Amino acid sequence: MQRQLVSRTLRIGGQVRTLVSAAQVQHKKIKVVNPVVDLDGDEMTRIIWADIKSKLILPYLDLDIKYYDLGLPNRDATNDQVTVDAAEAIKKYNVGIKCATITPDEARVEEFKLKKMWLSPNGTLRNIIGGTVFREPILCNNIPRLVPGWKKPIVIGRHAFGDQYKATDAVVNKGAKFQLLETDKNGKETRHDVFTFSKSGGVIMGMYNTDEVALLSFLFRIYKNDESKLIYLQSITGFAHSCFQYALMKKWPLYLSTKNTILKRYDGRFKDIFQDIYEKSYSEQFKKLDIWYEHRLIDDMVAQVLKGSGGFVWACKNYDGDVQSDVVAQGYGSLGLMTSVLMCPDGKTIEAEAAHGTVTRHYREYQKGNPTSTNPVASIFAWSRGLEHRGKLDGNEELKKFARTLEKACVSTIEEGKMTKDLAICIYGLKSATPDKYLYTEQFLAAVDEKLQSLMH
Repeated sequence: MQRQLVSRTLRIGGQVRTLVSAAQVQHKKIKVVNPVVDLDGDEMTRIIWADIKSKLILPYLDLDIKYYDLGLPNRDATNDQVTVDAAEAIKKYNVGIKCATITPDEARVEEFKLKKMWLSPNGTLRNIIGGTVFREPILCNNIPRLVPGWKKPIVIGRHAFGDQYKATDAVVNKGAKFQLLETDKNGKETRHDVFTFSKSGGVIMGMYNTDEVALLSFLFRIYKNDESKLIYLQSITGFAHSCFQYALMKKWPLYLSTKNTILKRYDGRFKDIFQDIYEKSYSEQFKKLDIWYEHRLIDDMVAQVLKGSGGFVWACKNYDGDVQSDVVAQGYGSLGLMTSVLMCPDGKTIEAEAAHGTVTRHYREYQKGNPTSTNPVASIFAWSRGLEHRGKLDGNEELKKFARTLEKACVSTIEEGKMTKDLAICIYGLKSATPDKYLYTEQFLAAVDEKLQSLMH
């Protein structure tokens, strides 16, 4: 590929800056045989998403893109059918690449004049596709880490099903007796005594998880009671397979953390299922890669994580994953440098996206005509991770190399001191991150493109 660099001046905030971009002269695009599914999004990330495709993807790849507009106005116009259709396309083509989207609350319903408060598109996609969400930090040597010993990434795999998030809880009065009633398929009842509130009232909670499959009732409604299209989500078993598959892909060890010493049967079930699946399906593959699987108590695991250097996959139950994913993200220095990949239990189907939101505050400035310094790196990595997986499935080494080179271009650009404002604040502090220390979004994308050119030649 041959391209020439074109420079132009840009006046931003009273300053004149030079913007360098790579203008196409002639090139041979990399042929991608099978499609990827492009899920467009909302607000500032939607603007950046289009720029990433036009500047960093389409000039380099001969790529068949199956496009689905998951922007909130279109989800409302289609009664959210577009989200279901996008999920089915990901299941068909195995690779989805998603822009950040709005999950509407009451204020958004009013702002967009929505027909109803639609469900989270991420939740709908995950429930149809299945799988586990894995979050991984993007490391740049010049971005300070709150945990300086973390030299390699820590990937959090959160089991986003059941437990406290599907629990039933209540406040009870003094004198109440709390029991769990279990009724088997033959109608036989077993009562489990929990606690008697003899001295005062209190709170109660009942929660669950499943070994294998859980029928998703809301999908039953989406598919209009057509049983042939019902989707079943593998729970602990599917979670385990997804984690082992991801560890194999990364060639890193896998740890599962629970509190099985206290929750002997509940958390013990996670431990036993993981161990059984590992021994039956993955131990030989792990040994060949010189990696391992190990169960640890959650408190011991947290201590080891803080003392360690990273370089592993951490399988967490639902609540633990909710908390620890944010701890790990902040520990690496920036929530804006975090990838998110949904991997299915078969290891074949994935959906990649940025781990952040739609950057509403910057979008409001964009709507006023003001330039913004919005970090596009996680969105670029959504494309690179999706494309690398497409290359892996297709045996396309040239595509895999391009995806890795695109990631290297992003990291190298930042390490050379060219970055967006959020990263400049990480390095210099809020007061010292003056405009000469950072680039606006368009400038940063141009700098990444320039670096990509130099690395590819």
